Amino acid sequence: MYQFDAAITAWINTWAGHAPTIDSVMIGISTAGVPLLVLAVVAQWWVPRSDPAIRHVLIAAGLSFLIGLGINQLILLFVQRARPYEAHVTHLIIDRTVDFSFPSDHATASFAIAAAFLVHGLSRRGFWFLAAALLIGLSRVYLGTHYASDILGGAATGFLAAVLVRFAYREDTRLDRLVTGIL
Repeated sequence: MYQFDAAITAWINTWAGHAPTIDSVMIGISTAGVPLLVLAVVAQWWVPRSDPAIRHVLIAAGLSFLIGLGINQLILLFVQRARPYEAHVTHLIIDRTVDFSFPSDHATASFAIAAAFLVHGLSRRGFWFLAAALLIGLSRVYLGTHYASDILGGAATGFLAAVLVRFAYREDTRLDRLVTGIL
């Protein structure tokens, strides 16, 4: 399985460092992607027609984001996978990082946001966030910082977090009405 993962990762990373325009785009997506997704979620809070149901999903997306990243920290206690550039699978075109590779925090964060919208039935918005999450994940492999399976692991963690939030944080409860009524 590792060899298949390494082969896919190396194939996606093939152009890194050889196509300056693509490199710049991928670096931009990797750097700004997650903050822009968070901004896109937060900005919807103040949309004039933002009803409590939409606000509920926005809160759920934020909780999914945080819980997903928390789950990643637990996983890192048990799985300490080296980065693909350390194993000479990829050519790194950005600065090295000091943490472990699996699962990808970028993938977890972005897929958690997309999954929150999807599991709450806002499929149109969810698919836009999902497309962005896929691009962010692809950029991380392209840049040489993650294996393809790190992205899949992050996506799974993000979706798990969104499902957990869906079951734990109920719409139209006293807490929900309090939170969604702020500002």
